[in-house]
Amino acid sequence: MITRIEMNNAFIYQNNAIFSMKADMRTKILADNVAQTGAGKVLKTACVFGANNVGKTCLIKCVRAIRGIILRQPCQMSANLFSGSKKVSLAVNFIEQEKEWRFAFKLDMATRTYVYEEFSQIKRDSYGNESLDTYYKRDYENGDFFCKDTIAIPILVALSNSDILIHAVNPGHFPSLKKTAKMLIAFASRIVIVDMNNIPVEKTILMLKTHSRLEGKVRKFIKLADLDLDDIFYSDKIKVKVLPQNHAEYLPAETILQAQNLEDQLRLTSVYKGREVQSFKFDSTGTKKIVALASFVVEAMEKNQILLIDELDSSLHFKLTRAIVELFNSEQNKGAQLIFTLHDVSLLDCKKLFRKEQIWFVEKDNEGARMFPLSVFTASKGVRGDTSDITEKYRQGLLCSLPNPRFIDYLLESDTSEDNDKKEKKGEGGKTQ
Repeated sequence: MITRIEMNNAFIYQNNAIFSMKADMRTKILADNVAQTGAGKVLKTACVFGANNVGKTCLIKCVRAIRGIILRQPCQMSANLFSGSKKVSLAVNFIEQEKEWRFAFKLDMATRTYVYEEFSQIKRDSYGNESLDTYYKRDYENGDFFCKDTIAIPILVALSNSDILIHAVNPGHFPSLKKTAKMLIAFASRIVIVDMNNIPVEKTILMLKTHSRLEGKVRKFIKLADLDLDDIFYSDKIKVKVLPQNHAEYLPAETILQAQNLEDQLRLTSVYKGREVQSFKFDSTGTKKIVALASFVVEAMEKNQILLIDELDSSLHFKLTRAIVELFNSEQNKGAQLIFTLHDVSLLDCKKLFRKEQIWFVEKDNEGARMFPLSVFTASKGVRGDTSDITEKYRQGLLCSLPNPRFIDYLLESDTSEDNDKKEKKGEGGKTQ
């Protein structure tokens, strides 16, 4: 589980931004929303609110970059456009094997080299004070190199810094580096990221097609969503005509929900009142998204994954969104984690759904973007958690800055421009006469 993310000069975050999943146990309400681990108590879910283009998606981009770098997968990384620096710093604290770990690095985007990298275990004494048990550190800016495997220190100095250490050297030869690689890869492999505007439906189709162990749970999840759907399954009995891939009749209206294998998608079958129909033709956009999302949610719960979803409320009824959050917050969930962005203010519920530290806001001004949790607003600031109307305070802009679109000005300016044009033309005509 993720416990903390630090972002500096990454994407929209120019100054150091911190996102935390640590539970504040001074608050006793909604105890089921907290997972008990050997390394402390961690929040099972967190939601991120904010206006468009302020940095919600950038948080997910940062996690995607961390995962990609650890697993050597293609990923997007960008320094802040206005900082003047090309050096991006990211750090993540996470729990693996009941212990908390920290992985931090600084990447120079100009040279594509890691000028700093560190991996440590976070330890706490009986008073809760934290200390770092460092496994290795490579600090090229200050010439500081350390490794628990002392024999590896000269190698660290000589190695290329175009990749992180676990990929630049064979960690199997060094006990501490071998443990480092195991922890990092296990953690990154459990991160799953979903964009609700581009959900791959292949995962659901594959589970239904191959009758995997999770097939029944995926079908049950979809049916329990109360979509007026009796059942859904993959039918290999449907005869599929071989037509051009761009044939309009055989493509879903929503291109974002098209499967790479069109024939498989044509065989996805929904049942309404006992009648079998092709899902891509008859299901609504929201239903299609639930069908695609179902496999990700079920697998996350079964395998204790870390699921990040951008725009969770896109095309979903608010009760569906709420039900998914309640699933992850439930007592039955022991190790899965859900972090998501959204705009739906109906989920700003500190009475039945979220603890204050589970709700985060992002806002942006001339100095950059910043993140902060609802828990920074204390009773003295008029926010009392389970007794305050958080939704109303958010709508009033008391919790974070909100957009103030004035499209009416466009019409007024257009009318004024037209009047001026008429006056100019009339004046020109008068001169001609």
